[in-house]
Amino acid sequence: MWNIFEQPWTMLGAAVLVLFGVLTFRSIWSEKRRPWQWLLPAGVAVLGVGLDLGVTTDLEKINQVIKMGLKAVETENCAAIARLVADDYQDSYHKDKESLLGQCRTRLVPPAIQKVRKIGAKVEVSPPHAKATLTMWFTFDKDSFWAQAYKPTALITVELHFRKQPDRTWLLNRAEVREVDKTPITWGVAKAPAVISDPRGS
Repeated sequence: MWNIFEQPWTMLGAAVLVLFGVLTFRSIWSEKRRPWQWLLPAGVAVLGVGLDLGVTTDLEKINQVIKMGLKAVETENCAAIARLVADDYQDSYHKDKESLLGQCRTRLVPPAIQKVRKIGAKVEVSPPHAKATLTMWFTFDKDSFWAQAYKPTALITVELHFRKQPDRTWLLNRAEVREVDKTPITWGVAKAPAVISDPRGS
């Protein structure tokens, strides 16, 4: 909340305090008024905006990866998803990155997903690792397997793990499905709702 590199509001608040200080100083010691004193609060405000725009934090990078990932899923773009996944990816169902992308190419075949909306997200960053718990509302295409075999929409919660790469970017290296429509679930469970099970039986 107070990270000046993630938002400008802390420094803008400080600029307001500096402004009040300048006004107080000029009212008490009127003989010491100088035009340049107005530059003090303005400088603090500009500095805050500049730090926010000029420095991208780890949290901002991770949120950007999540945003791009949701867009890639929504547009059924497995190539875009591949660019966000680390080479050492592995989860409880997929043994490696290629296994995950193989499932992606099998499942995300249009018509599939019409809309993905992020409902909530909790991100914990402890470089070089990070974890995000993401809850999303999926709207499936009316002609998709999932809409016909399960239902048109689903509330899905996933746990995403990220690792910071040598080039300082963040990539996904593990993903676990935790809930579907408030029901606890894991990858590949036989009794899982049809939305998670593979429509082609692979």
